[in-house]
Amino acid sequence: MMSDSTSPLSIIYQDEEYIAINKPPGLLVHRTAIDSQEAQFAVQLLRDQIGQHVFPVHRLDKPTSGALLFALNESSLSKGQKAFKMGQVNKTYHAIVRGHPAENGVIDHPLRKMLDRGPKAKSDTAQEAKTLYRTRATIEHPIPTERYPKTRYAWVELDPKTGRRHQLRRHLSHIDCPIIGDTKYGDTRRNLAFKEQNGFVRLFLHASSISLVHPFSQRGLEIEASLWPDFQTGLEATGLTQS
Repeated sequence: MMSDSTSPLSIIYQDEEYIAINKPPGLLVHRTAIDSQEAQFAVQLLRDQIGQHVFPVHRLDKPTSGALLFALNESSLSKGQKAFKMGQVNKTYHAIVRGHPAENGVIDHPLRKMLDRGPKAKSDTAQEAKTLYRTRATIEHPIPTERYPKTRYAWVELDPKTGRRHQLRRHLSHIDCPIIGDTKYGDTRRNLAFKEQNGFVRLFLHASSISLVHPFSQRGLEIEASLWPDFQTGLEATGLTQS
C-alpha cells in the first residue's frame, strides 16, 4: 500500500506554517543510511507535490502509517520540534497485537537509546519511557499457536508519554503483546501465520492523531489520520471489528 510517484500523498492539514499527511506504510520520511536502497521519501514527494520545501517536525518508522507533521519554514520547524521535545504534543496510535493485554494500563519501562551507527547499536544508559494503553477489542481463534491451544489478538489504542525511538514497538514486546507484522521486535511465527492465513501482513501500527497548541495562533490543533485500508482489512481479518 506504499505510495508511488503517480499517487499524491494524502494531505490532512495545511496552514501557512504547517502541513500534515497521512503517511502510507512502507514510505520513509527521509533518506537514511540504513535504507540506502530506497528511492522515495515523504519529504521529496510532498515537496514536489506542493511546490515548496518541507521539514519533518518528527519521525515515523518506515512501516508505520498515519499522521506526520511537516513545517513549511525553519521558524515553524524550530517551534514545532520544541513542542514535541517539551512533551506538549499528544499522540494517539492504534495497533493490532498478539495476545490479550489488560483492559488498560501503563507501560513504564526505561529504554536504551538507539544509535544511528547501526540497526542494533544502543547506548549504555536507559532513558525514561512511558506508554498508556487501552484495549479496544479482543478476540480468540481456535487455531493453535506454538505452545498455546488458541490464537489471541487485540486492538489497542496507545498514548506515548515520551518519544523514544521504536518506543511503542519495544514496549508492547516488553509486555509480551508484540505488534503483528513487527519484524524487529515481534513474533516471527505469528507474523508468518498471519500472512499465510490472510495473504498479506504489515506492521499494524498507525498514528491516528496529533494534538497540540498551535505554536503561532495559540489555538488548539488536532490532526486526525484515518486508518489505512490494509489496517482496516487486518481488523476485519482477525474479527476485531466485530468483537
